[in-house]
Amino acid sequence: MPKKQVDLLIENASELATTVGGSQKPIIGEQMQALKIIEDAAVAIKNGKIIAVGKTPMIRTSFNASQTIDAKGKTVVPGFVDPHTHMVFAGSREEEFAMRLKGATYMEIHRSGGGILKTVRETRRASERELFENCKKTLDVMLEHGTTTIEAKSGYGLTIDDEIKCLRVMQQLNQAHPIDIVSTFLGAHAIPPEYEKQPDEYVELVVEKMVPAVASSKLAEFCDVFCEKGVFSVQQSKRILNAGKKHGLKAKLHADELTPFGGAELAAEIGAVSAEHLLYASGKGLGMMAKQGVVAVLLPAAAFALMIGRYADARKMIERGVPVALGTDFNPSCWVENQQLVIALACRQMKMTSAESLAASTMNAAHAVNRAGEVGSLEPGKKADVVILDVPSHRFLGYRFGTNLVDKVIKEGKLVVDRE
Repeated sequence: MPKKQVDLLIENASELATTVGGSQKPIIGEQMQALKIIEDAAVAIKNGKIIAVGKTPMIRTSFNASQTIDAKGKTVVPGFVDPHTHMVFAGSREEEFAMRLKGATYMEIHRSGGGILKTVRETRRASERELFENCKKTLDVMLEHGTTTIEAKSGYGLTIDDEIKCLRVMQQLNQAHPIDIVSTFLGAHAIPPEYEKQPDEYVELVVEKMVPAVASSKLAEFCDVFCEKGVFSVQQSKRILNAGKKHGLKAKLHADELTPFGGAELAAEIGAVSAEHLLYASGKGLGMMAKQGVVAVLLPAAAFALMIGRYADARKMIERGVPVALGTDFNPSCWVENQQLVIALACRQMKMTSAESLAASTMNAAHAVNRAGEVGSLEPGKKADVVILDVPSHRFLGYRFGTNLVDKVIKEGKLVVDRE
């Protein structure tokens, strides 16, 4: 038979590592360890999609390519999916880092007008163009470290106009940058200063004005709430998420990050796609999440940045059948664009294996952003989002850290990062 013509062949890889199945449902339990490993591997790509995956000799006998990449001695994995970022903001908060080093807590900084509220002030002052340029730099760094799809939350505007401004920036970046951006409306990120004495009135504004405006603009796919003591109560959070669902926005939830608060239970009750943080999630809440298939998006870099000495109990979640994903929580107080560092923290602080962490950063993360049918694994028909790591095995993820292991990044079949 004549060889088929493709656009790109990646060949001779020491190892290709991807999840087994999982496109229909998240991978749970022991399945997270069961990666598909191919040695001397190759990937055939055409029109931005994966055509075939297999041993190099087999792929070579079937395909000719316009372009070939020799991955000898290197590892091929799916592009990382980062399912939790607060990408659109202005300014920085390095002074709060100094306060934390002296013992200040998250909520102490927040009550003093710092934290989220400081970033809100600076983001409100920034133009769309300024925000676009700031975010483009962030996306460039993420791409260089192997991330090819992200979720981005609003939440540093806290007015209708400023939330829409931030969501428009995401839309513009999604069109202008190789990284795919999934947008989430997080108008319930904090009570803004002008509503400090009337929090219920702000909830009313979010429910009656913001959610309908965001939904009608088609600028977001998800609705999220910071459900936490001193921020939004369980009942307020439920009301906002139900309003989002009524208007076609799927639910996400910041849950049980700083205190045991019933966020995991609410996420399961409301049918959220994901619950995120979960450092203080109860056993009951985790059981409910497992039953409903709610993805637990764990953010070890956030716990590391806050220096609270506690991490989410990933082992308990995996043992209970909760789907586990990993994200950066990129934001002004957790300024990390590198998913590889998140994997290292997951391995070393939450006792996840390299295989589990890879599955959590690819396929399960894709489920957390409703993109598992398109990305998250290396299999025919999916987008050709491929990362070539300059190491001989996926086991170097988590083991070798503090440097960028990426050699090349292919996004929808195009070489977009080449360290050589």
